[in-house]
Amino acid sequence: MTTSNLHQNLLAAALLLPLGAAAQTAVQAAPQPLPTAPSALLAAQNEKLSQPAGDAFVFTPASTTPGPAGVSIEQPQDAPLPLSLDDAIALGLQRNIRLVYDRANQRADRGYTLGVFNALLPSLNFDAQSSAQELNLAAQGFKPALFAKFASSGLFPPGFKIATIVKVNTTQAQLSLDQVLFNATDIELYRGTKHETQVVDLNLLSDRGDLVLTTGMAYLQVLADQANLSNAQAQEHSAKTLFDQASAKQNAGVGIHLDTLRAQVQYQQRQQDALAAQNTVDKDTIQLDRVIGLPAGQPLRLTDTVPFGQLAEMDLDAAKMTAYSRRKDLLSLEQQIQVTSLELNAVKFQRLPTIAVNGYYGVIGITTGPYHGDFVAQGTLRFPIFREASQRGEQEVVDSQLTALHQREADLRVTIDAQIRSAMLDVTAADELVKVAQSNVQLAQQELSDERDRFASGVDDDLPVVDAEASLASAQAQLVRSLYQYNVAKLQLARSSGVVETRYRTYLGK
Repeated sequence: MTTSNLHQNLLAAALLLPLGAAAQTAVQAAPQPLPTAPSALLAAQNEKLSQPAGDAFVFTPASTTPGPAGVSIEQPQDAPLPLSLDDAIALGLQRNIRLVYDRANQRADRGYTLGVFNALLPSLNFDAQSSAQELNLAAQGFKPALFAKFASSGLFPPGFKIATIVKVNTTQAQLSLDQVLFNATDIELYRGTKHETQVVDLNLLSDRGDLVLTTGMAYLQVLADQANLSNAQAQEHSAKTLFDQASAKQNAGVGIHLDTLRAQVQYQQRQQDALAAQNTVDKDTIQLDRVIGLPAGQPLRLTDTVPFGQLAEMDLDAAKMTAYSRRKDLLSLEQQIQVTSLELNAVKFQRLPTIAVNGYYGVIGITTGPYHGDFVAQGTLRFPIFREASQRGEQEVVDSQLTALHQREADLRVTIDAQIRSAMLDVTAADELVKVAQSNVQLAQQELSDERDRFASGVDDDLPVVDAEASLASAQAQLVRSLYQYNVAKLQLARSSGVVETRYRTYLGK
């Protein structure tokens, strides 16, 4: 019995908050009581994630075109699709191709479980048939001369004749039963299928969590790109204003050509930055479309602005306990250990005897009657005498797999501890970086304002203004990176704790 590996690698995406959303309210992300049984986990996750924003968000394509092998290809809508973060996650949970595969795998596992369970149930069949036959007795050796000898011996009355061509019409019906009364190996394998079903369910939950994380990061990346585009366009407009001022001064005879040339170079550079920023927005929008299962060319209008909230300090031990009870990869591994343990028992139980019964009861006779009962009843006791070498070999293989799973579980617990510690350090460090970056942006803005006033009043040339604009652009870029690091650290902490799929809003401060 093997388990399915349904884990998906996360897409490389970034996370950014707009510069103006700097609310300083701390976000409390302490763990809350949550269901721990895999089946309860699945039900809770389905309820929370299938409709994160109330009613499920549904995308209707503009049209579909036939593709290879009759596959329909959806075409994007012409108008931009309004999309909130919750809507994006809802669409991803409905349409992401990886989750479609996972749900198909779930159905296949359910079918496999029913097949194993059927081996423990009685096999009951009903058969009925009617036949018409015409037999040539002479062709089978019963010739007229042979019948004449019987007649001469007095066995048949004088003048009695037997036809060599005989027609026979028969009808029969049977009810048959096969039942294994005791087979310990099959029982253990069936018990293992229940745990394997939980493994598949937990893998689906893990992929749903990865999808929530990936969708959130892709959505926030597009928001970040749009913020960068707005900043680039503002820088372009500012550089255009500076260039116009320098040109006006030169035309009025109070400026020099060097100032005009320097302002023009700065203006063209900002134009290039704006074009590059627009290209990045378009490319990351395509990436978001693909993550949530939309046509690649579907234009989007993001309706959310990403909030910013400082994450309250979390207790390390509490976070680890939450992760040990919520991390789907750890829970899946524990269920795999149960599956392998039962498989090991099944191998050991091959040494035990098996008991089965089978037989049938029916009626048979000439079609026009009469009929007579017909039955067979038998019991079977099968005891393996000697196949010890094969059984020990199978036992060693399964036992080694069980040992490897226990080692993986121990290593994963240590890895979870390290991931949570690392994420907490990143959150703390990135929080300080954000504060410094925000201060730098304010100082750079003040410096640029002062230099513009000096240039407008003719006290200085435009070189300090260009330098101040470059300093402001650098400070804004640093703030973007700091916010990115901070929010990625928070989401990674949620992911390491196993709660990102249900509590991403809390960690993002929504």
